[in-house]
Amino acid sequence: MKYQIDGQFVVDCFEALVNAPSPVSYYVKVNPVVERYAEMFGYEVTYDNKHTAYITLEGEDNSRTVMVGAHLDTIGMIVRRIDDDGMIRVRQLGGMNFCSAEGTTVTVHTRDGKEYTGLLTCQSHSVHVFDDARTLSREETNMMIILDERVKSKEDVKALGIQNGDIISIDPGFQFTKSGFLKSRFIDDKAAVACCFGALKYLTENQMKPKYRTILAFPHYEEIGHGGAYVPAEVSEFVAIDIGLIGPDYDGDEFSVSICAKDNSTPYDYELTNRLIEQAKKAELDYAVDIFYRYGTDANASLKSGNNLKAGAFGMAVYCSHGMERTHIDGLANTVNLLLAYVLDL
Repeated sequence: MKYQIDGQFVVDCFEALVNAPSPVSYYVKVNPVVERYAEMFGYEVTYDNKHTAYITLEGEDNSRTVMVGAHLDTIGMIVRRIDDDGMIRVRQLGGMNFCSAEGTTVTVHTRDGKEYTGLLTCQSHSVHVFDDARTLSREETNMMIILDERVKSKEDVKALGIQNGDIISIDPGFQFTKSGFLKSRFIDDKAAVACCFGALKYLTENQMKPKYRTILAFPHYEEIGHGGAYVPAEVSEFVAIDIGLIGPDYDGDEFSVSICAKDNSTPYDYELTNRLIEQAKKAELDYAVDIFYRYGTDANASLKSGNNLKAGAFGMAVYCSHGMERTHIDGLANTVNLLLAYVLDL
């Protein structure tokens, strides 16, 4: 039987999280949002030296500790250089899809706390001007940012306080439709973080404890492969909540929860994956089991770093990953339900 999830709370939480920019390594805006939501339910947030946020839930039995992780970092960019004409050139943070991001508003975050918006565009930016405007490859070397400031030179840009190494975030473009579709950048993985808070809300309001001591972990480096590399030593099992994929090889869709049996490099723990499947069945969830190509999670990173634990992964499936993504409230609800089934019935 499904748990009754507060879907509007999950969507509102996602909106708050996604509007707090957090490209890889930039944690200063989003960690306070996590603290605010944790405080709603009487929890404090602790951090490790990588600024991973942790919320610890006491279990009915504290002899064992499990961890559920959902990453806070998103894809983004960093200032590579400033051209003589004041255009900003970039390096990507994570797997950018520049074809999808072209024409998007971005924000440059300076080291001293200033913010400047701009337009991400290809250097051959107009069909009226450039013969290759439609054909030039949308890749890192051909992309630039036009600042929304009256700048005409490198010196003008530097005078604003912008320098090489400044972080650049991308406007998420959040939308939630009347028919229940969630459209936004960075559903990967802030929707999963919101699902964790949806589960925490349910547990708190129903005065329920997880079966075992449970740590909710929110890392900042998943998009470049080492978000879950460090795991507290007491953790025996780590389940990553991350997006599922939609495509010709996959059974998952926007309305169900996708259980990942294997990512690009490793199968997940056989017994744990079987247990997640059985819990999905028992809870009468809409679910799919898939293997994902060109995909990894923090649970994968934890294994590669040599942690002695079981690893698993599941989450809502999305269209257009690493672009303007789309999923449905039903996929979020099924994800929260499987998370609850997991922590209450390990």
